[in-house]
Formats: sequence, C-alpha cells, structure tokens
Amino acid sequence: MRIVKIIFWTLWRIWFYILMGFFIVLMFPFLVISILREEWYQYFFVMARIWAKGILLGMGFYYKVDREQELELRKSYMIVANHTSMIDIMLMLAIERNPFVFVGKKELAKIPLFGFFYKRTCILVDRNSSRSRFEVYNRAQKRLSQGLSICIFPEGGVPDESIVLDEFKDGAFRLAIEHQIPIVPMTFADNKKRLSYTFFSGSPGLLRASVHTSIETEGKTLDNRKEVKDKTRTIILDQLNKYNP
Repeated sequence: MRIVKIIFWTLWRIWFYILMGFFIVLMFPFLVISILREEWYQYFFVMARIWAKGILLGMGFYYKVDREQELELRKSYMIVANHTSMIDIMLMLAIERNPFVFVGKKELAKIPLFGFFYKRTCILVDRNSSRSRFEVYNRAQKRLSQGLSICIFPEGGVPDESIVLDEFKDGAFRLAIEHQIPIVPMTFADNKKRLSYTFFSGSPGLLRASVHTSIETEGKTLDNRKEVKDKTRTIILDQLNKYNP
C-alpha cells in the first residue's frame, strides 16, 4: 500500500507542474499582451484567475468560502493570509475577484514559464536585502495609486509543518497604515493537508477558506503597528483552531 501511495504522490506532483505550464502555454499570447503596459494589469489578473481555477480543478480540489464581507470593487485593500502550501497563490486568486498584486519572494521567479510572468507582475522582495525591502514600498505605493490591492503572506515564508501559524512580519501592516487602507485577513484551512511542501503527501479534496471582516487603519499611525498586526494574527489563528480543533 505504501508503494501505491508513493507512486500516486509522485505522479500527482508531476501533474501539478504540468498543469501550471499547460495553462500558461495555452494563454501565452494573451498573457504577454496583458503585461506590455501596467494599466492592462486587470486583464492579466482575469487570466491569472482562470489559470488558478484550472489548476485547482485539474488537481481535484474544490473550495468553499465563508465570507464575512464582500470587498468593494475598485477599492484598495491589504490582503493577508496564512501561508502553508504551493496552492495558496492559486486559492487566493480563485476566491478574490478584486485585482491585487502579490508581494512575494524573488526565488519563485526562477520557475520556468511561471517565473517569466511572476517577476513582471508581482512585487519581488529579497528578504536579505534592505534595499529590496525599501523598493517594495515604492512599488506597492505605485500599485495602490492605480487602484489595486496588495496581497502579502505576513509569515514571511512557509513555516515548519509543525507550526500552526508563525509570527507575522511588520511589512504588510506598515504599508497598510502608511496608505490608510483596510487590512483583510483570510484563513486557509486545508492547503497544508492537501498539498504541503512535503513531497510524499497530500490528496484531492475540499479547500476551506474564510474572508474575515476588514480591519480599518484610518487614523492609525505606525505606533499602532503591533496592535494591528496582533489583531490580524489572532483572527486567523482563532479561525484555524475552529477549522481544525
């Protein structure tokens, strides 16, 4: 039985990368056109959502979203969620239709095909470079001025699988306060179980997600950064404990 599982996991993981590449190749001309000008990002975002939903469906995942609020169209938000899986990006794209830009680690730009579009549409950060972190703020400010939202996984990476929710970094909350935009916490309950970074693991099935009520930052200053950060983390952690008691 163990041998059967290993064969399934191996083929399933390979299929994941095949799906990633297949949908990019399928939409390649349209994707390229959509990234030629920054003001066309909304068209790229629509295709990115199709890409994400295609991968989730092809992997045998289906999702159920509990929404405490609907986000307003054409309003900027800081979207944050727990980070546990390679499918966090796909699920985030699938459940949120308001155009947003990811802030993510530059290492993902090395993935063939995916990396080509990733580095041209996302805000890349080198966490070992203070200059890179400074440039993130400049690029985020530009995107926010265009009416887009920003999405950050505030744990700063994928934590060890024994950790339910790692401590949050300051970046997302500093940006939100500086730009006086609401923070939208989201909780992903099953991504780690369905497709974690442990190779021989996972299975098709349900992905549960919660979109929580936004946390206002209007009138707050950087002195309130820890308070806002801790409140956001508590909301996500409490929901994780409810999902998986």
